Parts: sequence; C-alpha cells; structure tokens
Amino acid sequence: MQIISAGSCARRTERQKKQMDILDKITQTRPTFSKGQKRIADFITSHTDKAAFMTAAKMGATVGVSESTVVRFAYELGFGGYPELSRALQQVIKTQLTSVQRIAVTQDRIGGGDVLDKVLSFDIDKIRHTLEEISKEDFAQAVDAIAEAHMIYVIGDRSAGCLAKFIDYYFGLMFSNVRLVHTSSSSELYEQLVRINKDDVLIGISFPRYSTLTVKACRFAADAGAKVIAITDGAGSPLAKAAEILLAARSDMTSFVDSLVAPFSVVNALIVAVGLRKEEEVTQTFNRLEEIWSEYNVYQGPAPDAGLPGR
Repeated sequence: MQIISAGSCARRTERQKKQMDILDKITQTRPTFSKGQKRIADFITSHTDKAAFMTAAKMGATVGVSESTVVRFAYELGFGGYPELSRALQQVIKTQLTSVQRIAVTQDRIGGGDVLDKVLSFDIDKIRHTLEEISKEDFAQAVDAIAEAHMIYVIGDRSAGCLAKFIDYYFGLMFSNVRLVHTSSSSELYEQLVRINKDDVLIGISFPRYSTLTVKACRFAADAGAKVIAITDGAGSPLAKAAEILLAARSDMTSFVDSLVAPFSVVNALIVAVGLRKEEEVTQTFNRLEEIWSEYNVYQGPAPDAGLPGR
C-alpha cells in the first residue's frame, strides 16, 4: 500500500528543490541581479553560516542595502518571503556546521543576554511553527501505519536516541511487537533489521547533524518494502528521501545543543493518537500493569499521615 499521497509528495519535492538548490540558484542568477542584490548574493554565498540566522533588517545593514531590498531578493529567488529563504539557508548549512561553529552561532544569536528567556522563547516558536507546518494528513497516515504494523522498529542515534527510547518505552508498554534498533556498526544494524518486511514499520528519527546509521536504516527498510516514518526537520533531510511518511518538526539550531522540544511534542502526540486508536487493547494492558505496579510497589504511594491536620 502506498501511504503518501501524490499531493504531499509534490509539496515535499518542491521544498527539497528550493532547499538544496538555493546556493546554485543564487550563483546562476547573479548576473541578472541589481547592484544591491549582488551584494546580498555575495554575502550569502561567502558567509552562509552567518546569513542563515540573520533577520532581513540585519542582513540589509550588514551589506549596505535596505530591508525591503533583502525581502525583494527573496521573492526574486521564488520564495514566499524572507523567512522562507532564511529557513532554506539554515537547511543547507545544518549538515555543515561543526560543534565549534555552532558555539559561534550561539554567541551571535544569544550572546550574554537572558539565556533562559531566549532559549525558552526559541523553543516556543519551534512548537508553534511545527504545529503550523506539519502535515495532518501524514500524521494520520503514520498513526494508521503503526496501528496496523506487524512489527514496529524504532531507531534514533546520537542525541535523537532519547526520542527513540521514549517511543520504545511507551509503545513497549502498550504492545508486544516493538523493537528498538540500537547499534554502533553497520553490520549490527542490518542484522537487527534482517527480518523487516512490507508488513512492518520503521520509525527513523534524526536531526542535523544527521546520523549516517539512521539514514542507512531508513534506506534498508524502504528497500525491504517496509513503511518508513521519518521524524526529522523537513523535506531536505536525507531521512525524508527514504520515507513514505514525513513528520516534520522544527529543530532550528539555537545553540550547539540540539533542541528537541518540538520533536518530543510530535512524538508525544503520536503515542497518544496510536493509544486512542488501539484503546481497548491498551486499556486491558494498562489495567494489568496497574495491578503489577501496585503489587510490587513500583511507584511511591502517599505517606501514611498525608493529609491529616496537625501532623
């Protein structure tokens, strides 16, 4: 069964094209630009890591043109506005920045100000943008695919490992057909996926800088006919190219620390939605679990005197 719709596939292809060809397009189109636009183009191609995180006003001030000229430059390249151009540039550099370079980006974006306020504000924006941009159609298809799967494989390497373990923990409580793929070598990866087939689902999770092992797992599963669900930062991700279903969650680089707030929210919603889809089965399982947890004192109960006045 082909899960992803033709419309969704077309939208993804268009996003990929804009993101991956942007620097080439700027270079090719440069002769047609005005003098001010050429200055913008030269700055972007020479300092992509800095340009990707600049506002239109800051870029204009940096290269000596007006903010409106920068906005028109984005339209000239076929983008719906400057924010869309900025996101495309960020996508291009995400796989290129080292941790040391990301520290420099952190200094530029946050500096010595109120770190707590800025980081939490950035994270709030990520969740808001993710809610606006994620495909509800793809989300519903992901729920269906997981609910109907014979086996559910989950893989997330490096910092995305915490997301994979979170999914494995809850799906592992809910169902008996869940396997967390964890390895540090390609040979072990393929050994753990050797039985994956068209009746199964692989949930692959990775964000810049993308894990090579996770990308390999998604491609291997797709070649085996399994349904691949990619939880990643957008259509330009190498995971998206191997996936039938893309759940895009913002992870714009705030710092050298990967922000996984928005991806965690998407994962949380996915677990809840699958649980509601399989409500009867999940309810029976958790009734049994509650009995076990109570019998073996898994969770701390209230103190004996709790709630008594004067104690």
